[in-house]
Amino acid sequence: MKIEIVKVEKDTEFAKGFLHFVENCSWTEVRDHIAELIREWTFCDWEAMFAAVVNDQIVGMTSIFKTDYYPLPEIFPWISCVFVEKEYRGHYISETLIRYAEEYAKLQGFDKTYIPSEHTGLYEKYGYSYIKDILNYGGGTDRLYEKALS
Repeated sequence: MKIEIVKVEKDTEFAKGFLHFVENCSWTEVRDHIAELIREWTFCDWEAMFAAVVNDQIVGMTSIFKTDYYPLPEIFPWISCVFVEKEYRGHYISETLIRYAEEYAKLQGFDKTYIPSEHTGLYEKYGYSYIKDILNYGGGTDRLYEKALS
């Protein structure tokens, strides 16, 4: 399976298709929020959304943002919105997306990336280390992971 990672550019046909993917993805808990971010497109100069494409079909996504769903302005860049449709899981697409976002972060001059998650044992296999529990704006607790980029 050939996986292509595409940076989503504002006001393109690909961005329209990406928005359609997000609006209809199975990640119901956050899809409306992510779709709104894409519609508003208020990203800072280096923030970006990335799509995983297999056979000309968008099957996953991730982002790199300065802020995320946490009141922690001193921590960035966040790799967030990591998602792959269920039928495409198990093919290293999430890892490919994360590695692409890490390389992008390095090109932007960053030496670390952060991932928030409720999962234990998932991001450690990609080289991330648990730092601490963090509270999100909804009052829930998530785990904060950090990785030094080499």
